[in-house]
Amino acid sequence: MNDQPLIVVLGATASGKTKMAVQLAHALKGEIISADSRQVYRGMDIGTGKDLNEYKTKDDAVPYHLIDIVDAGDKYHVNNFIEDFHKCYHKIKSAGKPAILCGGTGMYIHTLLQNYQYTGIPVDPNMRANLTGLSREDLIKRLSTYPKQYTVHADQSTVKRLIRAIEIAAYLERHGLQNEQHPQLSALVIGLVDDVVQRRAKIESRLDRRLAEGLVEEVAGLLARGVTTDMLEFYGLEYKLTVQFLNGMLSFDTFRAQLFTQICQYAKRQMTFFRKMEKDGVHIHWFQADTPAEVVQKALLDNFL
Repeated sequence: MNDQPLIVVLGATASGKTKMAVQLAHALKGEIISADSRQVYRGMDIGTGKDLNEYKTKDDAVPYHLIDIVDAGDKYHVNNFIEDFHKCYHKIKSAGKPAILCGGTGMYIHTLLQNYQYTGIPVDPNMRANLTGLSREDLIKRLSTYPKQYTVHADQSTVKRLIRAIEIAAYLERHGLQNEQHPQLSALVIGLVDDVVQRRAKIESRLDRRLAEGLVEEVAGLLARGVTTDMLEFYGLEYKLTVQFLNGMLSFDTFRAQLFTQICQYAKRQMTFFRKMEKDGVHIHWFQADTPAEVVQKALLDNFL
């Protein structure tokens, strides 16, 4: 199994990624690594959709990693994820097992698969302030003043990305690149997709289930334990709007309606990001979200593994 590629299961929220990954892991005797930017937090269970019961099959429990590893109220970034992933991945592969990466945080997955070296370079607010307002042509000229080894991989497609490219080039010119390098991963990427009507129906059903399971009470408990309103709003979506509901800023009906709308918008953004990943060279093998796991498994075994 040591030469088997990393299997990645991705898709928009509510597409059934976890269920599919667990069934594949059970069949292949593998372990799951989560690629969800919020499931790392302890005590944030309902709002992040951990659904830990899904990791259990009728025969046993599938091992999982990078869930419940950070206290709620802390911050966890893509660089933390990359380092933690490689530690877990090495451990799983050393045991002779396949690893399955599962999640919907596209930036985490994309950064990992493309082995980007620059994610840890800090933002320079002063430089960004000075560059904001310049035309794309002016930014390209500015970028060309830096050594080519710092700009050769720069994305010049938008003003925003040009500004980040200049920020990176300026940093590298001063400091060089100190980040630990990791080997390029061999990955087999599976994507689950619903049509829009199905996706919205799944999102609504899951939202009502989470509300019934105690989403509001979970957020109230986090506030009671000292997690700040600012941090909960930083975590976004369910947490941000639930805080507003608890503070009396939204009626329950408005809270539910806005949350449903924003989760649907988030799912759309996820799919847009996955399409960008494909344009950047990540090959995603798409399956309808309701495809039985045994069908996906057979396709993997017959064609890829």
